[in-house]
Amino acid sequence: MLNVLTVPAFDDNYLWLIHDGRHAVAVDPGDATPIIKALDAHGLSLCAILLTHRHADHVGGVPGLLQRWQVPVYGPRHDAIASVTNPVDDGDRVHVAQLGLALAVIGVPGHTRGHVAYHAAQTGWLFCGDTLFAAGCGRIFEGTPAQMAASLARLAALPDATLVYCAHEYTLANLRFARTVEPGNAALMERSAADTTRRAAGVPTVPSTMALEKATNPFLRYGEKEILENLRKAGRLQEDTPLAAFTALREWKNVFK
Repeated sequence: MLNVLTVPAFDDNYLWLIHDGRHAVAVDPGDATPIIKALDAHGLSLCAILLTHRHADHVGGVPGLLQRWQVPVYGPRHDAIASVTNPVDDGDRVHVAQLGLALAVIGVPGHTRGHVAYHAAQTGWLFCGDTLFAAGCGRIFEGTPAQMAASLARLAALPDATLVYCAHEYTLANLRFARTVEPGNAALMERSAADTTRRAAGVPTVPSTMALEKATNPFLRYGEKEILENLRKAGRLQEDTPLAAFTALREWKNVFK
């Protein structure tokens, strides 16, 4: 049976270990030390590494892991990551024989030019790096708002029960913004209360589900009437198109305190 271990790192990163009790795949190991500690604590042997994009907090631990385990490193073809041995692109599939695990590669540019996500249909897991967050989305560093909106739409098309394993514990800050732009959303208020309780108890808010994201995440809901009205009230909506709404929402979040 496959499981996912949560490995906290840095201030708010989540690194992930997909494992069967013997072998493990590390997802976005930005720091080798907590990954090695988790592998040793659970008696696991690393058999592969999956990378979603090139930023240091997602790839920085790879050299340290490769000193101990000589394993394939899968990563986005268009993000120029030196340690990648198996470049992947949209539509590719990754097969991890030791786990009997197959993952579909989904191209989700926007945060970086080559960002990818990995979807394990057999378990209903999505590892989406810094594209879709719990109640939010990543900043647009290298792509365009149109690319990011399209990437999020592709992820939102996955089954509602999909577990969303994003890479950061940004949820409460994201929820504060979401409440500002859609205060009349009852599901959002319920989620905010539940996730605040979780964080107070030191429990991660991740993974969420795709159904919950579609019900509460403003970056999947930017066509909703209340969000559009609040964008207009804030003087941020310059053009009445879906892309303009998404762009204005992301720009507002960039400066939201």
